[in-house]
Amino acid sequence: MRSINRLRAVSVLALLILAAGALVPVAWSDEPETIVRVTARKFEYSPNEIRLKRGVPAIIELTSLDRLHGFDCPGLGLRTDIPPGKTTRLRVVPDKSGTFPFHCDVFCGEGHEDMTGTIIVTD
Repeated sequence: MRSINRLRAVSVLALLILAAGALVPVAWSDEPETIVRVTARKFEYSPNEIRLKRGVPAIIELTSLDRLHGFDCPGLGLRTDIPPGKTTRLRVVPDKSGTFPFHCDVFCGEGHEDMTGTIIVTD
């Protein structure tokens, strides 16, 4: 009987330690996520320049005002479709600084090739 109670006590203690460990990263995180909203419409992104900080988590929220567009930033490994009427979210924690071009990779009509922008990541 004592061994069963001891086993229960150890199990509860192990669960409490695991739960505390799961909360620690949230409690110690001093960098809040940056939210950047980007609107895509016929042949442009607004804004077409996004500034992020290296190591700081960011959410890029993308919406389309007219048709299906794409968002492709190969330098940071980001890629998604942007369907009209929906919000698409990309989470990124930039691990390098620099200038990274992005573009629409879903043909959306004449002028599609001008649908570009830049993500600038600073230290």
